[in-house]
Amino acid sequence: MQLWKIYLSLLLAVVPCSAVLGVDVSQLFASSTYTCMKNNGYHYIIIRGYCSFGGIDTNAVSNLNNAKSAGLTADIYMFPCRGKSATAQVDQMVSAISGNLYGTVWIDVETNPSSGCGWGSDHTGNCNYLTELVNRVKYHSKNVGIYSSQNMWTSIMGSAKACGGLGAHPLWYAHYDKTASFSDFVAFGGWTKPQIKQFEGDVILCGAGVDKNYHA
Repeated sequence: MQLWKIYLSLLLAVVPCSAVLGVDVSQLFASSTYTCMKNNGYHYIIIRGYCSFGGIDTNAVSNLNNAKSAGLTADIYMFPCRGKSATAQVDQMVSAISGNLYGTVWIDVETNPSSGCGWGSDHTGNCNYLTELVNRVKYHSKNVGIYSSQNMWTSIMGSAKACGGLGAHPLWYAHYDKTASFSDFVAFGGWTKPQIKQFEGDVILCGAGVDKNYHA
């Protein structure tokens, strides 16, 4: 079992009736900022490792080191460019970011604003492309999960039930209802339950711009 999973399990054992809270970030912040988050009850962080234009986030390694020095459990997320090779992008990210700095790679499945990187209307092709991303992360012996929402999944994959074969992997879903629970979850893809919920976006915590997340 990965160390980050053990850590979260211990947290849940100690506070079974409380939400395990975390954040995700796309900017570089100092260790002192992450220490402030830890002191305010946030235990894990998901840091951008790969940008929507199809390139490494050059702040990722420093960000991961700063977060880990503050005692936060860290994952990374990948915002892939549909117009570039899935395999090449994963290889580039894995090569640039040491695997001992993070636990899971979360692949971001949502509208991509970068030129030439949108998902387009080939729904079957999109499912195949995402499957290639997932399989390539696994090829590198890293844990992999999917970040999306029912609306985004429906738009990109063609229907809420499409591409269900990826449902064996953990889901991090977005619904900004400011509620740290899964009571709102509606099944989509192949998922009947999520692992993480992004419940509030674009907020300021310890002077940093973050999204807030809940882990059951």
